[in-house]
Amino acid sequence: MSTNKIKHIGIFTSGGDSPGMNAALYSIAKSAKVKGIKISGFRKGYEGLIDGDFLTLKSHDLQKLVHLGGTILKTARSKRFMELEGRKKAFQTLKANKIDALIAIGGDGTFKGLLAFSEICDIPFIGIPGTIDNDLAGTDYTLGFDSAVNTAIENIDKIRDTAESHNRVFIVEVMGRDSGYIGIHSGLTVGADAILIPESGKDLIYLLEKIKNYESEDAFLVVVSEGDEIGAELVASKIKEMNPNVDLRITKLGHVQRGGNPSALDRMLGIRMGVAAVEEILKGNTNKMVGFLNNQLKLTPFNKVVKQHQIKDELNRLLELFSK
Repeated sequence: MSTNKIKHIGIFTSGGDSPGMNAALYSIAKSAKVKGIKISGFRKGYEGLIDGDFLTLKSHDLQKLVHLGGTILKTARSKRFMELEGRKKAFQTLKANKIDALIAIGGDGTFKGLLAFSEICDIPFIGIPGTIDNDLAGTDYTLGFDSAVNTAIENIDKIRDTAESHNRVFIVEVMGRDSGYIGIHSGLTVGADAILIPESGKDLIYLLEKIKNYESEDAFLVVVSEGDEIGAELVASKIKEMNPNVDLRITKLGHVQRGGNPSALDRMLGIRMGVAAVEEILKGNTNKMVGFLNNQLKLTPFNKVVKQHQIKDELNRLLELFSK
C-alpha cells in the first residue's frame, strides 16, 4: 500500500500488560494527529479485531493517562485468532472500517499472530515490544521492564527489613517465565545473597555452598525467577536439607510487578517507540518491531523477534561474581 494512502491506523495491546503502554498509545495518537491520520484503538487485543470492538483515540484524552500503568485498551490472548476463520473476521473488520495499517504492542506471540495475519491481509503491520520480561531480541529494553524491576526492588527492600529483624532466610520469587532479566537486575541491586535464573546452571550450587554454614545475625536473601527450573519451593527444601536450622520464608511478588505507575524510563520509551512506529509505517515498513539498541532505533523483522534464552555476557559475569 502506498504510504500516502494511509489515513486510518488501528492499534491494540495484546498479551500481558506492561507499564508504559498508555504512554505509547498517547505518543501514537499525538504523532498521527500531527500527520492528519485517524487512530482507532481495538479493545482486548485480537478479540477486538475479530469483534469490531474499537474506539477513536484522541491525543488530548490520552495525554492525561501517561502516568497510568496497565492499558486503557485492555488486553487478552485470543484462541479465536489462532484459527483462520478468526483472522478472516478480523480482516473484514479492518476493511469495513477502512483501516490502512496496524500497530500492535505486545510480545513475541503478538508478532507471530501478525505474521500469520499478513498471509491474508496486505496492510502494513508494525510492533512495539511490550513485556516486563525483557526477553525479546531487537531491543535493549522492552516496555515495562524497568518499572517491573523497580517494583521488585521496592518490595524486596521492605522484605529485607523484616528479614533482618528475625535473622531469616527469605526466598523472593520474581516474574520471568522464560527470562532471568528481572531476577538478575533486582537481585543485584538489592544486594541479594543468591540469584537463581533459568539461564544459569551454577546458581543453585553457589547458593547451597553459601547457606551450608549460615549462622549469621544478618538476613539472607534469595531472589528466584519464576521460570527457574528449580522453583521457589524446591529451593526452600534444598536449603532446609543443607541447613535444617534456618528460619525460612517464601514470598512470591507475582502480578504486583505488572502494575503501578510506569517509571520515567518506560514513559519515555513508550513515547519514543510510539512515534517511531507511526513514522516507520509511513515509510512503508511492515512486519517489523521497533526497538532501541545502543540508544539507536532498530527495526527487527517479526520472524527474527524471538525470545532470548541467554543472559548477556556482562550480566553473566556479574551474576557469577556476586554469587560467590
